[in-house]
Amino acid sequence: MEPISISAFASISPLGKTSKEVWNSYLDNDHRISKRDFKNFTEWTASISKEDRKEIENIRNSDNKYKSLDDTVLFAIYASRKAVKDANWTTGDDFGINIGSSRGATALFEKFHEEFLETGTSSTLSSPTTTLGNISSWIAHDLKSSGPEISHSITCSTALHSLLNGVAWIQAGMCDKFIVGGSEAPLTDFTIAQMKALKVYSKETEGNPCKAFDLEKTKNTMVLGEGAAVVCLENEISDKTIAKIEGVGYATEVLKHNTSVTADAECFQKSMKMACKHINLDEIDAIVMHAPGTIKGDSSEVNAIHKVFCNKIPFLTTNKWKIGHTFGASGLLNLELGLLMLQHQKVIEVPFAMKQTPPKQIKKVLVNAVGFGGNAVTVLLSL
Repeated sequence: MEPISISAFASISPLGKTSKEVWNSYLDNDHRISKRDFKNFTEWTASISKEDRKEIENIRNSDNKYKSLDDTVLFAIYASRKAVKDANWTTGDDFGINIGSSRGATALFEKFHEEFLETGTSSTLSSPTTTLGNISSWIAHDLKSSGPEISHSITCSTALHSLLNGVAWIQAGMCDKFIVGGSEAPLTDFTIAQMKALKVYSKETEGNPCKAFDLEKTKNTMVLGEGAAVVCLENEISDKTIAKIEGVGYATEVLKHNTSVTADAECFQKSMKMACKHINLDEIDAIVMHAPGTIKGDSSEVNAIHKVFCNKIPFLTTNKWKIGHTFGASGLLNLELGLLMLQHQKVIEVPFAMKQTPPKQIKKVLVNAVGFGGNAVTVLLSL
């Protein structure tokens, strides 16, 4: 593939709403996870700040039509507006949009379903506000774009699958620009209960609740977070280019169980090799891992990295110990970390992980994501 230009990126998450805020958040050793009260329990979650929540409410109240939208849509509108502005794209351009979500408008869906069980009737807007295409179509409306708009759900690798799709459209010559990413607002009673039922949710009472990349943990420590992240892709490398997408990889492995992954994460081995097929593996300086904070999830990815890179392991990091697992948005928040490390020429260490020697220079970074269904995606970033 020809390198694809990343001309802008933006996000809103527990780390902040600007690149400066996000990077400063990465520079400290504090997580952004706290206890939150739900109807039937109290659990660890990572929420966007009260201050940043005001930005979302401002969008909600800016248009009467937006008042009925789910947070997944509003998060994505916020990030997309900022990214398009930073990329100097013009409102009304024919850029493509592909913003995905794993759970979608789950808060609204749960609300409408509860109303139906109580009354036997459904609210008027229950269908259009909970459909899967809801995110990209509203962003297209908000940005007045005239290009293709696509939404999908491929579990926790959704955002990087969005990126794959944007790359494919540009490489095919069907579009010159694409905004891609993921958005997730999963901090609801039912979603948390589902993760607890899988016995993967953190029960930690002291220290950091999410021990992502702690290979010595004896309990699952996954925590859910919320947020959205997007990047602007262009077909030409220019003075606007922040970084390049030099390679992409993807793979799906045969499952033994609905949530399983092989001990050596064969899907990650294949996706990483595919992303790096045109370079020497020694050129990779760092890997932003998926690392969900579960025993098998973390160890299988590290095992896959050792299988692929043998004795020359790049610097390994993850962000889920800080912001939890944001499901369909997590891959793009991983990519954001990779971009920031390239920009600032500094790796981010996980405080309770094994000690590693930081690279002297960061030129190439791999970014991983995988979801239920054994679907892995790897993206190769370079300066």
